[in-house]
Amino acid sequence: MAATESHAEPALISVEVAFALPQRQKVIALTVAAGTTAREAISLAELGRHFPELPEAAFVEAELGIFGKLLREPYTHVLQAGDRVEVYRPLLIDPKQARRQRADRSAGR
Repeated sequence: MAATESHAEPALISVEVAFALPQRQKVIALTVAAGTTAREAISLAELGRHFPELPEAAFVEAELGIFGKLLREPYTHVLQAGDRVEVYRPLLIDPKQARRQRADRSAGR
């Protein structure tokens, strides 16, 4: 009978972390342990290194999504192989207000 390993390595999965500013974006490919949460992946991606002009809070407190779908519980959402975690920037202006301002400008008001 063959001996089995009791200290098996954790399964690894490939995921991506994406963040964008109006002028540039960064997508970071990561290999993480199965069971890694979305918030943990953000920490592992070290986005602050790629965007040193932003405070760390821009990443730590940001809302997160997977392929455009907002995550309600990023601290507990376990990633699946192939997931792309997106870090969302806060809106600077309400979209309705922005449309209203554009309409006012085009109407010459």
